[in-house]
Amino acid sequence: MFTGSIVAIVTPMQAGVAPDTELDFKGLERLIEFHIENGTKGIVAVGTTGESATLTEQEHCDVIEAVVKITKNRVPVIAGTGANSTIEAISLTKCAKKVGADACLLVTPYYNKPTQQGLYEHYKIIAESVDIPQILYNVPGRTACDMLPETVIELSAISNIIGVKEATADLKRVKQIREGATKGFLLLSGDDETTKDFILSGGDGVISVTANVAPKKMSEMCAFASQGKIDEANDIDESIAGLHKELFVESNPIPVKWVLHKMGLIQSGIRLPMTWLAKESESKLLQAMKQANIV
Repeated sequence: MFTGSIVAIVTPMQAGVAPDTELDFKGLERLIEFHIENGTKGIVAVGTTGESATLTEQEHCDVIEAVVKITKNRVPVIAGTGANSTIEAISLTKCAKKVGADACLLVTPYYNKPTQQGLYEHYKIIAESVDIPQILYNVPGRTACDMLPETVIELSAISNIIGVKEATADLKRVKQIREGATKGFLLLSGDDETTKDFILSGGDGVISVTANVAPKKMSEMCAFASQGKIDEANDIDESIAGLHKELFVESNPIPVKWVLHKMGLIQSGIRLPMTWLAKESESKLLQAMKQANIV
């Protein structure tokens, strides 16, 4: 159910940069239809790419509910419900279950820098508190917290913890987690640049930023890699390699929102402390868009 190219979808907003830039639900519907038409296999609503850190808890729940209603069971919906407060993560996860999400994605607590035991206890109590499939999310480059494979393996024994989004780009972890985790435990890449090799190493798919703007190519590349069709996967991956890199020319989701606006899919809205893309970054993104043939 949760394999292939899954998009970490942006949260569209009305034009402007402010602490309370208004959400754009019509834009959200337009994006979701774009993804379904282009083969995206699942949607992560209000993940970190969806600016979860700057949405209120009510807005967070409202966006998840809207995504569930718009998708109409055509693709699975994974709700981003992680937080650096365990009680807040439980609350958001309960909300996601209530509005009909298929699963939840829970980023490791950021800034607090919990121990491995703290991570285990954090995820264990969330899983015990809310009966919904849950996917761990390890992205130490953003959180300053690295959940080690040993901890992931231990957590895989909890029945409703079904997988991990691993964003370290350390491909050795694919084999290590696969060999130690419970059977059927999902391994999803969180690093677009290494996704092809991640899947060829035994991974199941990706939760992708690049898929926001090149959904068909990401979906096809993942499918070829899963089938072991290396040449075909390489050809597609080479065409979007510039996007993998330049979508992080400034902090995510600044660049991806700029590209989506350039494609005419969303308005130019983002919330502080994120800002709109700087002029000097535009040329790199335009070149990557041309390489990927999306402009």
